[in-house]
Amino acid sequence: MKILVLNGSPKRDRSDTLQITRAFLDGMNEASPQETRVIHVIDRHIEYCVGCFACMRNGGTCIHDDDMRAILNEILASDLLLLSFPLYCYGMPAPLKALMDRTLPLSSMSMKKVGDRYEHVGQADFSRLRYLMICGCGFPNSRHNFEPAVAQFRLMFPGNHTILTVPESPMFNAPEAAVVTVPRLALVRQAGRQYAETGSIDGALLTEIGSPMIPEAQYAAIVNSGV
Repeated sequence: MKILVLNGSPKRDRSDTLQITRAFLDGMNEASPQETRVIHVIDRHIEYCVGCFACMRNGGTCIHDDDMRAILNEILASDLLLLSFPLYCYGMPAPLKALMDRTLPLSSMSMKKVGDRYEHVGQADFSRLRYLMICGCGFPNSRHNFEPAVAQFRLMFPGNHTILTVPESPMFNAPEAAVVTVPRLALVRQAGRQYAETGSIDGALLTEIGSPMIPEAQYAAIVNSGV
């Protein structure tokens, strides 16, 4: 499987969330060898979409001549698009959001009704693509934190999507937290194996991965002690 990872963290390889993503990919590779490419979005030249819709009218050519043309080709050549990002203001970091805005050339101005909503008709065939979101946050729980990012991801990719959300993610880059992070990453690897083998992840496993690693009050106290 060809996997394209869009790392939305400005921290690049030091991203807390990327530690989770790497464990997931390790699990996938345990099931079968995968071909993986990681793009650190912060390092790419991506202009902002200006909403002119020229790309949707002229066969997919954007007015901006930047790195997005090559990235779009990489997306279309992939089997799995994996968005790995930390929660910023309840959504994606700005560089990744700019990239997502610039995927507009994959769609045309024409619309069709799908279920109870309308969607743009694609200008390219990406029907085989699967979508995965791995998102970590610095809060001690998942409640009332991830919902906006999850809703956006589901609307962008209404089919073939899987979502992992993980609270207390700064602990993954803290060596002293290994007693709880190592077992959690083992669960993430298990999820990766399941996904590679079946195309889905058991709901109970997703819930366990998304639960706090240490009591919420204890985590908050640790964070507050360093403020």
